[in-house]
Amino acid sequence: MNDLQCVGLVGIGDNVVDAYLERAEYFPGGNALNVAVLARRAGLSQTAYIGIVGDDPEGAHVRASILAEGLSDNHLRQAVGPNGKAEVTLDEGGDRVFLRSNNGGIRRKLMLRMDDDDFALIRRYGHVHTSCFSYLEAELPRIRRVAQGISFDFSTRREPDYLAQVCPHVTMACFSAADLDDEACTALMKQVNGFGVSTIAITRGVKDAMWQVDGTIYRQARKPATVVDTMGAGDAFTAAYLAATLQGARPDVALDAAAGFAARACGWFGAFGHPHPMPVHEMAT
Repeated sequence: MNDLQCVGLVGIGDNVVDAYLERAEYFPGGNALNVAVLARRAGLSQTAYIGIVGDDPEGAHVRASILAEGLSDNHLRQAVGPNGKAEVTLDEGGDRVFLRSNNGGIRRKLMLRMDDDDFALIRRYGHVHTSCFSYLEAELPRIRRVAQGISFDFSTRREPDYLAQVCPHVTMACFSAADLDDEACTALMKQVNGFGVSTIAITRGVKDAMWQVDGTIYRQARKPATVVDTMGAGDAFTAAYLAATLQGARPDVALDAAAGFAARACGWFGAFGHPHPMPVHEMAT
């Protein structure tokens, strides 16, 4: 996978706090931030994050969590307004259920745009990870010109127009598709590969993940886990896969490592920990 053999990874875009109402705590999260942090935990030493935080306590906690994980805040912007926030609860099996969000807070209103320092970082590290929650679509052509590879998390978005907008600019497309059977996954892979995407990644909850890399299809079963919270498990899978392949691992080896790391991620609260008490007026009653 030559397009993924880079020096490091830069997560660009979304960060939030996930507020667990019953626990009266919030945790840092967001796909782009999660993948940067979790790739580092999975063994990729050079990871970075570019994004916008609010000027509220939630934004301050996201910044503190980034620093606590050993990442720099040199490319973090602070804006006047609320940080992205989602309210969640857990069902009896530890699966997270999203209740509501502020749609990215101030980050969505401002939109993130790259500057010369950002592009220098991307050139140095090589690989970029971002998502459909990052509102970064307009910047993808410019980022692709300097990045060796871009992985893009589509979450559950599979609209033909959106695929046509994004896929020509990325080298790896990630989907969450618990609703798709094997035949539908194969059809999605064919559709996305038609735009020139070399790696297509489909995670499906309890069902086998399906991956296509340079025309070869791989399957990966989930591994046993002690589940306390599934928040960020899919991001952990993606992060560990990237951490392995960016360091030269074969896809099958990387997928096995990713399944093990995702199982571990189910054993902590939040996407990567770092709880913070919620204000009393926001606690569940």
